[in-house]
Amino acid sequence: MSLKMRESRVLAKLRAGETVCCFKINLADPRSVEIAALAGFDCVWADQEHIGQDWSIMTANVWATKSHNVDLLVRVPRGSYSDYLRPLELDASGIMVPHVKGVEDARKVIDMVRFYPVGRRPIDGGNADAAYTGIDFNEYLVQANQQRFVVLQIEGPEPLEELEEIAALDGFDMLFFGPGDFSQGIGAPGQWNHPKLLETRIRVAEVAAKYGKFAGTVGGPGNLKDLLDMGYHFVSIGADVVGLKNYCMELVSAFKNTTSEASSSSYLEN
Repeated sequence: MSLKMRESRVLAKLRAGETVCCFKINLADPRSVEIAALAGFDCVWADQEHIGQDWSIMTANVWATKSHNVDLLVRVPRGSYSDYLRPLELDASGIMVPHVKGVEDARKVIDMVRFYPVGRRPIDGGNADAAYTGIDFNEYLVQANQQRFVVLQIEGPEPLEELEEIAALDGFDMLFFGPGDFSQGIGAPGQWNHPKLLETRIRVAEVAAKYGKFAGTVGGPGNLKDLLDMGYHFVSIGADVVGLKNYCMELVSAFKNTTSEASSSSYLEN
């Protein structure tokens, strides 16, 4: 009896016209991933571009999300095709490719990560995503193309001239606007209200919708409604390091205020 590939929660919700909430993980500990999954996020974003998580940790991240019916998105480093394939074969639900520079760059990515007839992704079939050869060979190719999502990041001005050509390509699911590197790319690092950044954020969502792709970006509770109004349906709205840092700072501040008040009171009493 042939098995079936686990369906993507992200794709199911996006294809139904729903909004997806995502949470970014910087800490190299699968327990952080499981906490986010338990909290109710649809997707957890683990990073391989900036963070040196080894493959045993990434495997545990996959298990932590799968056990709660949550998708794991892995941002891959820009390297060899093996760097792109390994998260998928571990059974991550999707990959995000950073710094896509143009339409030819996008075509090469699609060719590496999609099976025939869309691309020429190298085939193994003996890993978790194919149920360790439990999925029929040809069904594996079809299901992997349908149930694993590919995200292309727009993070600089370079791909903007070819943005519509990129969006028109078959074989990927989402354009993801990255404001941090984009602000640096236009010579305005950290200027989140720069006209070019605001204009491009809107344009990415519009172009994605025009060509039947989903639009994703980073945001927070303060600008979430604005992003949804622009047409974004996938938003990463927080990160573990931000939450932990803020919590620690609040505790230290409360401790210092309390001890300072206690010291002042003691001084007056004397």
